[in-house]
Amino acid sequence: MFTGIVSGIGQITHVEPLGVSDQDGVRLFVQANNFDMSRVKLGDSIAIQGTCMTVVAFDEHSFQVDVSRESLNKTSGLNKQGEVNLEHAMRLSDTVDGHLVSGHVDGLGEVVHFSPVGESMLLSIQLPKELAPYMAYKGSITVNGVSLTVNHVEDNTQGCIVSINLIPHTVEVTTLKHLKEGSLVNIEIDTIARYVERMLKLKT
Repeated sequence: MFTGIVSGIGQITHVEPLGVSDQDGVRLFVQANNFDMSRVKLGDSIAIQGTCMTVVAFDEHSFQVDVSRESLNKTSGLNKQGEVNLEHAMRLSDTVDGHLVSGHVDGLGEVVHFSPVGESMLLSIQLPKELAPYMAYKGSITVNGVSLTVNHVEDNTQGCIVSINLIPHTVEVTTLKHLKEGSLVNIEIDTIARYVERMLKLKT
């Protein structure tokens, strides 16, 4: 489990195919940068752009993870070089400053608006129909591994558009600063919403 509070920004420096078929996955080589490697060990879970991955090799300044083709097909940002949000798995003694995040991406969203509003940034994301029912005003959403609060939900024929206010600190310490119109982002819905849906289905 994670909290959606980014521990640091790393850099995917190399993407190595794990086979010759287009059905094979890849190995990612991630430079830690300001991510604390002192607590990393083999087999640890690390969220990369909101996707839970297992450490298969590491040294003082970097680590490696293997990404399946299934994960590559359902996520964004794990198949190329570039900056990525990183988060250590939550310890039982940690405070939950964001919300409970599993690191399992539910789908992709598309940025339709990203611009300054006062001192903050307004981020609007088009979500597909299958994720729209889980969105609610003041509810939680994870975007590229970052725990955020939904400020507005607008339903449409494609699903819904969620709008989020990003404070300067969030923009500064995450890769969300690189977003632009048309960017695809990894979305994880709130765990509580999953249970609510399950209970409602059983009662009907």
